[in-house]
Amino acid sequence: MRPLALILILLSLWVSQPVAAQQPARVDLGASAVVNADTRWWQRLFGPAPLELRLALDRPVPYRVFLVGDPARLVIDLKDVDLAGISPAQLFGEDLLPAIRWGSHKGGWSRVVLELPGPYHVMRAGMDTRGAAARLRVTLAPVAPDDFAPRPSAAAALRDLPDPAELPEGPARAEGLVVMLDPGHGGFDPGAQAGAETEAQLVLTFALELRDALEARGATVAMTRDTDVYVRLEQRMTAARQSGAQLLLSLHADALPQGQAAGATVYVWNSASDDQAARQLTMRHQRDDLLVGTDLSGQDDALAMALMSFARTDTQPRSESFARLLTSRMALMGIGLHGRPVQGAAFSVLKSPDIASALLELGFISDQNDLANLTDPEWRARMVQAVADATTGWWNDEQARAGLLRR
Repeated sequence: MRPLALILILLSLWVSQPVAAQQPARVDLGASAVVNADTRWWQRLFGPAPLELRLALDRPVPYRVFLVGDPARLVIDLKDVDLAGISPAQLFGEDLLPAIRWGSHKGGWSRVVLELPGPYHVMRAGMDTRGAAARLRVTLAPVAPDDFAPRPSAAAALRDLPDPAELPEGPARAEGLVVMLDPGHGGFDPGAQAGAETEAQLVLTFALELRDALEARGATVAMTRDTDVYVRLEQRMTAARQSGAQLLLSLHADALPQGQAAGATVYVWNSASDDQAARQLTMRHQRDDLLVGTDLSGQDDALAMALMSFARTDTQPRSESFARLLTSRMALMGIGLHGRPVQGAAFSVLKSPDIASALLELGFISDQNDLANLTDPEWRARMVQAVADATTGWWNDEQARAGLLRR
């Protein structure tokens, strides 16, 4: 038999073989849990703790999440997941709930039902599909009974399967955005210290991780420093302007006397300090380094200050919009926030009149919980996602606003 004929016969036999069906996904109980979300500020304000279900799977699958009442329950449907041989009693944190049940449903779907300790709403539901495995994370926040919004008919909801949620296509894009990340301190200035940890190194680690996340979304990211060096405060703004940044985000993790502060905080420029900032800028910077696209060389201080004040009438609301969006995303991700999550301050890195600017205190390393978070890769990953989501959302809003202005 000729070699070519033999190859054709073997190929036809291979093509005729049935394609093996994909094996059902399996739950990794060791990496799954029900936990209380970070609740310091939440408990002070509202009482009961938010809850979070983390369900680890060996591959991504379609899913759906909804609430039913009488009693309050969270229902999660998973496509092509095999729950045989594992018990909800083995799930870490199952004692936080009155009951958990799961099993096969119909049409290749499996169902997980979590009876809740009271009325809740779904703050966030998403599946992290990076890598071969996947993790479904559902975060629930307690609400007043009048604000509980389950499916109108619990019986119908539990009987009829709605259309499945599609797997996420990936995060929103941020093409065209230039971000200047400014890890605070550095070099001979370590910033706040807690044992062997320094603020300068903690925020640099976070900044490098955030840079990767933003670049993965198509943004251009510059950094005032990417090693342990010291950069003067005024040079940080100059670097942002020279890079063409639309957003300057300064990163810190300060320290205060024990018990005085905890949780993430976002600062924007305090408008009451505008005149003082303008005077300082005109003294400390060259005239061609005050406003993008405007050469103020040879102009007197009064004109320079007036033009900077005019520029800030547009920049300040944009900075505040970013701060609000950022705190919203952090709350949705279960990040603990300071009691006043958005504040005004006269920090030097917020003075730029023409670049939207914010300073993010990731936490206070004088607080043991905040310090543990900052050194925890999983917590940092959540915070990175919150900041990247907020930045991308803010940029998309900016693009939409610019389009309206052009018309």
